[in-house]
Amino acid sequence: MILRHTRLAGYSFVLPALVLMFVILLVPVLVAAVLSFTDYSLGNSTADWLAWKNYEKIFTRSSYQKMLWASALYVLIVVPVSIALGLAAALAIHSLRFGANLYKTIYFLPVMAALLAMAIVWETALHPTIGIVNRSLEAGCGGWVETFFSWGWISGVDPEGSWYASSCEEGFPLWLGEKRYALATICFIGIWQAFGFNMVLYLAGLTGIPRELIQAAAMDGARSGWQRFRLVTWPMLGPTTVFVVTITAIRSFQVFDTVEALTEGGPSKTTYVMMYAIYEKAVEQNLMGMGSAITIVFLMLVMVMTALQRYMVERRVHYS
Repeated sequence: MILRHTRLAGYSFVLPALVLMFVILLVPVLVAAVLSFTDYSLGNSTADWLAWKNYEKIFTRSSYQKMLWASALYVLIVVPVSIALGLAAALAIHSLRFGANLYKTIYFLPVMAALLAMAIVWETALHPTIGIVNRSLEAGCGGWVETFFSWGWISGVDPEGSWYASSCEEGFPLWLGEKRYALATICFIGIWQAFGFNMVLYLAGLTGIPRELIQAAAMDGARSGWQRFRLVTWPMLGPTTVFVVTITAIRSFQVFDTVEALTEGGPSKTTYVMMYAIYEKAVEQNLMGMGSAITIVFLMLVMVMTALQRYMVERRVHYS
């Protein structure tokens, strides 16, 4: 009898949270799923049933194919690069005896700053005529940048420096206005904004690794830092890596502020990511049915990607 009353008391405490979660999270998804099969628009009392036509448009029309491609490219670039930089910064800061807090603050500033405000700063910095990026490159014409090209230090960008040489004569590119550079620029801003957060997560994971394990590995023959990292540090960071990869991937799929503030999906829809497409269709054009369909596809992609990441990463995770 006492056990039964205890269970009922537990259910009564949990029930409000379950009801709230159902109303706030599940009901909107169910409503969006129903609307995705219609041509409903706000203000209309009725809507026609379209079945799978909205989804067919997403996977057959060129504009929506560009949307899927831009979103996939953004995630594939931002996630691994920001994680690698975050881990590298965390390892470097963790090894410092002095000044670690200063570097933590500097690298974490992009995370604390309002992204929309920082997007305006980036828009100014990337301005084709007055921006600091192009002005710095112009100042390097015939100077330090040309030396880098001649020595092959920027060979990964342009092996022969033809891009740089032509830019010095004709002017440097519109970073946000040319198809060749717009998405790469948005990705760079995303990496700049994300890797500080990943750094903090990895620093938390590094503090949880017992020093005795590293000392034991050194005594067992792991003399170099790379060997200790490969044999001890990286396996012990497995749970942290699962969390970092999942969170970074979801946040990358949700990119919206920089695209809306800097490119509005252009040029020629090269930065037409899914969150901006949802906003454009559902809010600007009042096509709630199509916006709901893109939302459902977005949720499905995030769920599938998260499940795959957890399955692939957790197979090699070491839980301490």
